[in-house]
Amino acid sequence: MRRPGRGALLLFLLLAGAMLLGLLFGAATVSPAEVWRAFAGLDVDPSSRTIVLSLRLPRVVAAALTGIALAVSGTLFQALLRNPLAEPYLLGVSSGAALGAVLALTVLGGALGPAGTAGFALAGALVAIAIVFRVALGVGRLDTHVLILAGVVVAAFFGAGVMLLLSVAEADATRSAILWTMGSLERVGWESTTILAATVLGGGALAFGMSRHLNALALGEEAAAYLGARVELINRAAYLIASLLAAVAVSTAGVIGFVGLVVPHGARMLWGGDHRTLLPLGALGGAAALVLADMVARTALRPLELPVGVVTALIGVPLFLVLLKRTHG
Repeated sequence: MRRPGRGALLLFLLLAGAMLLGLLFGAATVSPAEVWRAFAGLDVDPSSRTIVLSLRLPRVVAAALTGIALAVSGTLFQALLRNPLAEPYLLGVSSGAALGAVLALTVLGGALGPAGTAGFALAGALVAIAIVFRVALGVGRLDTHVLILAGVVVAAFFGAGVMLLLSVAEADATRSAILWTMGSLERVGWESTTILAATVLGGGALAFGMSRHLNALALGEEAAAYLGARVELINRAAYLIASLLAAVAVSTAGVIGFVGLVVPHGARMLWGGDHRTLLPLGALGGAAALVLADMVARTALRPLELPVGVVTALIGVPLFLVLLKRTHG
């Protein structure tokens, strides 16, 4: 498992198995034969075809892509800050997205539907990113300490806006907004999944293209500059890519914690800090982890459905404590 090749194979098989389980299990169980017949276009019960192709397939794909986005984002933040405890929501992205989504669900009453809510969430996340970067660049260069402080302040401001909207909203709208902030893939469709896929493919490719420079940055900015890395450009590009990946992920699925923290941290412990292997392996691990968590969210208390963010927190907290103890114990 500690060899990257074997690790990649095992993670790929885990992801494939998780996606198959995600298609089979939910509020209603579908047999493997029905799944195969639905994909092959053969004669199958119409309700089973709808469940597999229209409900579960986009959800499983969206879960995998969201897991990739969060894992790559977390890996980039941990590399840039040289801190294995950094996570994707560090710069206030989640609070900005939450404010946009809560605004759509309370003030507009959810009239725009899931796509409109996701659009408002993405807009809120992008506004948060723009404010944080504008404040950080106001000192003349991208200072990491200023960036983090700006993220904390912006998160607090947008969080206060969320609390204000929830305090004056009607009960049904408040419940919908709170469930969204807990993280859920219940309302995803092919439209939002397509946007997520384009962002993940583009952002992931750019992140992998910077992997050698990220390895150099692990030695410190001064050492990286001596090795020929354009430190300021790499920092700005990587921060922007990480923030955009987190923004699109949270606009699609709400706030899902610990995937972008635990998965990169665990991958680094198993396969080291070379980002040429860490990024793809972390991406596979993030995809598998979130697909499995979403399946648990749908089946643990069926026909009721848990927010997937609750599942990732319940699993992620003890797992992270174990990883932390093994790292510093």
